[in-house]
Amino acid sequence: QGIQGQQRVHVFSLITRLRQACCDPGLLPDCTASIEQSGKVNMLLTRLAEALSGTGARKVVVFSQFVQLLRRLKPLLKNQFPELKLFELTGSTRDRGRPVAEFQAETGPALMLISLRAGGTGITLHAADYVFLMDPWWNPAVEAQAVDRVHRLGQTRTVFVYRMLTEQTIEARMQVLQNDKRALFERTVRQLEGSADVTTDLQILSQLLQANTDV
Repeated sequence: QGIQGQQRVHVFSLITRLRQACCDPGLLPDCTASIEQSGKVNMLLTRLAEALSGTGARKVVVFSQFVQLLRRLKPLLKNQFPELKLFELTGSTRDRGRPVAEFQAETGPALMLISLRAGGTGITLHAADYVFLMDPWWNPAVEAQAVDRVHRLGQTRTVFVYRMLTEQTIEARMQVLQNDKRALFERTVRQLEGSADVTTDLQILSQLLQANTDV
């Protein structure tokens, strides 16, 4: 059992490294690659330039699971968009309400960098026009919670959501898993709606929970 546990740790570590490489090779240990070498980051810069070129005070939210990616992005964004006001929210942010309030109140173009878990609950960002998800998460509900920070009560504008994926990599496989889980959840809800047997309901819910823990 101890050996199996170690093997699982190694597998999850490998998966994490593969996911980091999809975002920015410089996230890998002992890799000195510049963040400008990341195709995904370059695509983000292109999309941001397009988004910020319009009229009005455009506001953008960028989510990533990898806090180090956000930290590497920050100086690059400052250099590329010097007029853009930058805010940051991660697990180490002590006063979560302050950057959120300042982002919401900012009258000019602004961008908020948020770690996916830190931005999952308890904040409202309906001042945003654009959302970028830099890396997919196993569970689609986690991404949905993040996007819901922008699609909150009081949102009156159109919001554009971009999911940044590197083709033919582990991220593509994760997208397939997300779709499978989403389909499983929808099937489960339909079965529950048509079932009058509590035992059957519990069995279906158990299957759903098992599917969520398998990945």
